[in-house]
Amino acid sequence: MKNQGIYSVLAAIAIQLTLGIAYIWSVFQTGIADSIFGGDNAAAGLTFSLLLATLTIGSVIGGKLAVKYTTRIVVFAGGIILSAGFFLASFVTADHSWMLWVTYGVMGGVGMGFTYSTTIACAQKWFPHKKGLVTGIIVSALGFGGVVFTPIIESLITAYGGAGIGEPKTFMVLSAIFFVVCTIGSLFLKNPPEGATAGAAVSKASPANAVKDYTPTEMLKNPQFYFIFLTFMLACMGGLMMIGFAKPIAVAKGLAATATIGVLAVSMFNSLGRLLWGIISDKIGRKNTIIILLSGSAVLSLFVISVNGYWIYVLIALIGFFYGGLLSTFPSLTADIFGAKHMATNYGFVLLGFGAGAIISSQIAGYYKNIAADDISLMFPAFLIASCCAVVGIAMMLALKVMEKRAEKRAAV
Repeated sequence: MKNQGIYSVLAAIAIQLTLGIAYIWSVFQTGIADSIFGGDNAAAGLTFSLLLATLTIGSVIGGKLAVKYTTRIVVFAGGIILSAGFFLASFVTADHSWMLWVTYGVMGGVGMGFTYSTTIACAQKWFPHKKGLVTGIIVSALGFGGVVFTPIIESLITAYGGAGIGEPKTFMVLSAIFFVVCTIGSLFLKNPPEGATAGAAVSKASPANAVKDYTPTEMLKNPQFYFIFLTFMLACMGGLMMIGFAKPIAVAKGLAATATIGVLAVSMFNSLGRLLWGIISDKIGRKNTIIILLSGSAVLSLFVISVNGYWIYVLIALIGFFYGGLLSTFPSLTADIFGAKHMATNYGFVLLGFGAGAIISSQIAGYYKNIAADDISLMFPAFLIASCCAVVGIAMMLALKVMEKRAEKRAAV
């Protein structure tokens, strides 16, 4: 029993590591914008946003299918869809640029969604008393995937002809990686028996610590869901803007020779933040952790334009660190409030907020990047909007805390 839980977690880590490729879009951004979209940064960035947005839809669908069938089957199917999306993306040309949105964006996102929340939910069920730690480990693998694959992808693009030429064949190689890892990894995924946990002996959560397992329908009728949904939508904007445009921002600041460091920095600290903040949230609570993360994001977003030289890499790293914490804390918050049984589907609905934020943030950042051209200071309004959104997110999370305290008082009467 215990070994199966460990195998499931290790398989989830391997799969999430490959999904981290999505978080290094900025390596593709300039080349794809120039070769496929005629230099339109917003149109190119929409590819990345569609992947993140449809990831949320895929998570909802995949979660429901995992309940009806098994996590193993859903992850296997997700790997096939993801692999097929990247393979077809390798044939897209400027004459049919919209097909990149369909292949890399929609197919890639749905495939990722099938695998993303289902692997997290599977691991949480094996270790329910350490949700923050386990979730942090798994989603940090996704962030670390950016560190692992950035130099590989840079080398592949260069080997296949350089920016604007080498991306299609690189997509084909990534397609093969997705197919192999997701297919093999799915064989090791299995949910524990109903009510069982991993450990030296099988045990059940005590009634005092039991959390009601909300069905998706019940969750959607709960006001708490909408506070979490909207907070997630607002919280992710600053991080997503930096993830999508880290390399172009570094280039615009005169650091073209070392611009890849920006991608590595945001990926590495994104991964580190997912792990450390997941552990911290087990200690101080999910909502307190999210408030701290949003506060950091709100402040850091205001300095993107004013920081120069190699200090921009430090700032990029810090933004990635706070953003990563959000991605490990929201899954645990969802499981804490709405239970573990329907976690894959429920978190898929929460992720819809993230998807909406991804679309909005990419269009805002892409619009101002088009205006900015080489004068990166003209992008300041984009990051100012991200900062303001984080402040509103803090207010919503504080309101959620008040709501829960009132509910506890009513229950005690």
